[in-house]
Amino acid sequence: MSYEAEKPHEIPDDLFECVIYLKNTIIGLTTEGGSEAGYKLARERLMNELTCKRLLPTFVRHSNDASSVKSALMSVASGPGSWAVRRGHVNDSFEPLLAYLEAGAGAADNTITEGLTGYDAPAIQAYWAKALERRSSDPDGAVTAASTLIEEVCKHIIEDSGGEWDRKWNMPKLYAEASRVMNLAPNQHQEDVFKTILGNCQSVVQTIGSLRNKGGDAHAGGRLRVPFKPRHAALTVNLAGSMALFLIETWKARNENVVIKNN
Repeated sequence: MSYEAEKPHEIPDDLFECVIYLKNTIIGLTTEGGSEAGYKLARERLMNELTCKRLLPTFVRHSNDASSVKSALMSVASGPGSWAVRRGHVNDSFEPLLAYLEAGAGAADNTITEGLTGYDAPAIQAYWAKALERRSSDPDGAVTAASTLIEEVCKHIIEDSGGEWDRKWNMPKLYAEASRVMNLAPNQHQEDVFKTILGNCQSVVQTIGSLRNKGGDAHAGGRLRVPFKPRHAALTVNLAGSMALFLIETWKARNENVVIKNN
């Protein structure tokens, strides 16, 4: 049967519903049910959405047909009673993406994701994906990932500029050095408006670092530890993502200007 002939119906337009459809189709495929055409269509739709692609289960990203899916899931469990194990694995694997979409993923997330992906630094993209993934399910972990994202961006920029950073440097120090390299430190400007904007950026970074120390999961907090709500994590992640994108875009623009002047 041809691929077009096998197509059962249209894939849901809504991304959340499309993920549910794909998950259920995969569960069906493990029991010789489900539609390979439906799997291919839903997978293609989600692979074309940058953030969804990053949060799709690894076995889905690497499986472009039904036989590949079955083979991947057979490696999880086989034999009597294995179907329930495989089904549980599928459900668990889709939780990060479903939580991300349920939390209200929007255009801003996609813009930041696209901008960060354009910078050759896999660790940066990994921390951003982790921060997005944990916003609803693990707010403390999301705050920690958001803070680490900014640290990672600053370290990469310092290294790419030919400089070095010290392991003892905290986030404000890393940001201060990266800012100096890119002429973003408030004291490098005379205009009040730029001094104010850049000073506020500095304050945002310092605050995110403080939040991780007080409530993130990077350190033990004792009795004074402050647990975060999903809304706190969402705000922190959004601010960190925006700052990371601003730093990367500034660094790229600076390098482009150098190339133009040299030519």
